[in-house]
Amino acid sequence: MRIELLNPYVIKILISCRKEDSISSISTRIGLSYGWTHKWVEELVKEGILKEKWRGFTLQEKNPSYQGIMRFIKENLNDARFYYSALQLFGINYCLTKTDAVYLWTEGRYNIARYKDFYPIFIKIKEEDYPLFLEYCKRLNLKINGKDGVFYFPEVVKDLNCIKKDNFFVETLDNTIKFMKDNIYNFQPALEIINERYNKKLNVKYKEANNL
Repeated sequence: MRIELLNPYVIKILISCRKEDSISSISTRIGLSYGWTHKWVEELVKEGILKEKWRGFTLQEKNPSYQGIMRFIKENLNDARFYYSALQLFGINYCLTKTDAVYLWTEGRYNIARYKDFYPIFIKIKEEDYPLFLEYCKRLNLKINGKDGVFYFPEVVKDLNCIKKDNFFVETLDNTIKFMKDNIYNFQPALEIINERYNKKLNVKYKEANNL
């Protein structure tokens, strides 16, 4: 395996790549120009990791170089940050929800009951995309419904109601506020942050200063 292949572009391509794929599809999923995607796909074809096919290519999963790169990914990229980054490369219909939606809407200022040894990532996934989601997770050794460490906690739904924020698809602010109100004892401080940040007039007071 040539060392040139161990670069961020190739890693993103191989994370995103499906068994049968095209340059334009991968370019869209990973947010890289068609020209640069084409360049690195050509290099992967030369290495035997990809095989050209009419209007696209197929992934050669038994190729030693491919297996080596995937082994590197699985052994070194397995923290929460990678779980979020990988999710963006799958090209599936998803929506961050519950605690993750709170975290995004509070601009990272509120995160509860999650730490390095127990970090569920709450997502909704459109029913039609769930098999593809499972395929990606299996290939990358990403855990689903785990008991420790980082793992996805998916909810499979027929339809999604979400918007894009900070490059992620997330539950709407109004739905997130409803979730927080339904779990007020865990999220009252977050509601105050939302109240201040978005001027929602929620009549929420939590800070000690407000009780003096």
